[in-house]
Amino acid sequence: MGKIIQFASALMLVAFFAFAQTPQPAPTFAPFEQWKSAVLSGDAAALKSLYSTDPPAQVQVNLTKSGADTDIGFWLVWKPRSMKTYVVRNEPRHGHISYIFRAEVVPGLPNAPTFWVTEDQSWQQQGNQWRLISVELTNSPKLRQPSDMKKNIYPAGANAHAEIKEVEEKAANAHKRLLLVFGANWCFDCHVLDLAFQRPDIAPILVANYEVVHIDLGPEEEKNTDLVKKYEIPLNKGIPALAVAESDGQLVASQKNGEFEDARSLAPEFLVAFLNKWKPR
Repeated sequence: MGKIIQFASALMLVAFFAFAQTPQPAPTFAPFEQWKSAVLSGDAAALKSLYSTDPPAQVQVNLTKSGADTDIGFWLVWKPRSMKTYVVRNEPRHGHISYIFRAEVVPGLPNAPTFWVTEDQSWQQQGNQWRLISVELTNSPKLRQPSDMKKNIYPAGANAHAEIKEVEEKAANAHKRLLLVFGANWCFDCHVLDLAFQRPDIAPILVANYEVVHIDLGPEEEKNTDLVKKYEIPLNKGIPALAVAESDGQLVASQKNGEFEDARSLAPEFLVAFLNKWKPR
């Protein structure tokens, strides 16, 4: 019994030290708080100093790509009196900090209504200073945005090939098609799309016409590459990516231009139109 306890204790120590040596995201991120303070104080110089110039920060606002001045100008023009933020993600990814937040913004402009934004920030340490290297801002999104990314939409142990085979028979019996959703749990827009599938104007279309299979691409988009090739998914256009197949698995259509890569910025009518276009005749 004593040896068992010693062995269990040793395992616990190994697990503890492995956890302790793994970089853990801080509950708060000081550079973001500095950025937020500059926004609320309207300090243009302080705000501008937080954006990378070499290389220049890449900014996208409501699907329009531009430079840092666009993001800076967006926040300064509204002169926010308050901004209640909800952190969706704060973790290291590919050598930088991926920081995604949702914010309820009270503008300082007369008669301007409160609005919501989602901002996806990538921070990188340059010398002794953390700076923004990329920003994706969505103003007043039309699709519901996730408050966290904890839902396991793409289980790591799932067998996509087996799931496709299983639903093919169901689809054939119900005269449906397959909707194959390629993505990963780390993908914010994959969570937006998952929430969109639950909308009352979208869920009935899915239930009546499709069997949905979520295909995990893994942390580095290295999984299920044969299915990516078979269903002609251009991963260089981003994820989530959708393909429609007949009940025998034959490809009907796949998106070619990253139409759902920025799901956070889409209108529900866009998704409804896609599903209606490719549903069984």
